[in-house]
Amino acid sequence: MRINNLPQEFKKALPVIDKLNQAGYEAYFVGGSVRDCILNLPIHDVDIATSAFPAEIKEVFEKTIDVGIEHGTVLVLHQDESYEITTFRTESTYQDYRRPDHVDFVRSLEEDLKRRDFTINALALNAQGQIIDLFHGLEDLQNKRLKAVGIAAERFQEDALRMMRGLRFVSQLGFDLEEKTQAAITTHAPLLSKISVERICIEFEKLLLGQNVQQAFQLFIATDCFKYCPELSDKRHLLRQMSEILRFPIEDLSVAWGLLIDQIAIDSKHQKAFLKEWKLSNQRIHEVLLLREALEIIKQRPLDVLDYYQLNETCLTQLFYIAPFYDLALSKESLLNQYRLLVIHSLKDLAINGNDLMRALNRRGGLWLKETLAHCERAVLLKEVANEREALLNYAQEFVNLRNKTAD
Repeated sequence: MRINNLPQEFKKALPVIDKLNQAGYEAYFVGGSVRDCILNLPIHDVDIATSAFPAEIKEVFEKTIDVGIEHGTVLVLHQDESYEITTFRTESTYQDYRRPDHVDFVRSLEEDLKRRDFTINALALNAQGQIIDLFHGLEDLQNKRLKAVGIAAERFQEDALRMMRGLRFVSQLGFDLEEKTQAAITTHAPLLSKISVERICIEFEKLLLGQNVQQAFQLFIATDCFKYCPELSDKRHLLRQMSEILRFPIEDLSVAWGLLIDQIAIDSKHQKAFLKEWKLSNQRIHEVLLLREALEIIKQRPLDVLDYYQLNETCLTQLFYIAPFYDLALSKESLLNQYRLLVIHSLKDLAINGNDLMRALNRRGGLWLKETLAHCERAVLLKEVANEREALLNYAQEFVNLRNKTAD
């Protein structure tokens, strides 16, 4: 197969390939960029593999950075672009099921390609646009089939994370998982216990946001990979129930996590701890927990003014995205308009602050101050008093007087 009109990303990198070729070395575009080119998908990273050893790469190019030279990778700077160039290599045994003990540099493209994970990622593209396909990757692309290179069990013993990557590719590409590859994942799923949560989480999140999430999620359960993810080992039945509602893609990562903790019945007291187990950022955790609060309300009744005040535009947009999974009909425009119509959006928007109250009422701070500000805040939101300084100070004085009488 020949690609007659190379994508711009490849065209920009051709001088790098040409320079290696002119120096007497083989050089090819490899990996996901070749796959995505054939599938007419956006190309993100252009990776180059070469028969030149790292020291030889550095002799060919003026500007290089040693980003992973012990594994054969040199970063080449060319015309405001940077390209990772990796020497053809074979790898030793994998004691930790993730990284090889050591790598051996070789001159053979075939030796390099046969160590890769899946056939659709074991394709190479030369400067003339010719595809080099040594493991029937083109056939698997045509048949929308995800198949391990060579013996699947060996590929997953080398790098256990490849099992989660495979499920992620099913979700992103809409491919079917080849039978022997699926069987090997099921057999070797326990090796995921050797992989860091952070790396598993990256692949899991990409799976959740894929266009074919339902099929991939069902495979996540069927292959037992879920058993080796934080807090999911005893949730098979609930995960199966969740797979039934994944009828369409998930548009947002916080929505994905919100769906998960709702569907597997993580109670409100343990939701934050669950998300921390997955090593999510504090910002992500905050978004998910706020979304869960909004979802619980909307399941029971429409949002009121005070509900909107506790939320924000990001959360309301996420609420719109999550609603269809519960057969709830919400309007994104209406949700955002209702929020924007609030008189104030935070305590900072109130026309008075704590210092104003202490001066006007000639009192020192204390619990009364917090209670009075909250009372004024609520009254402004409910339009019981105008958000104006004098009106609020009078309203606050009345509240404090009443508060003192009640205390007496």
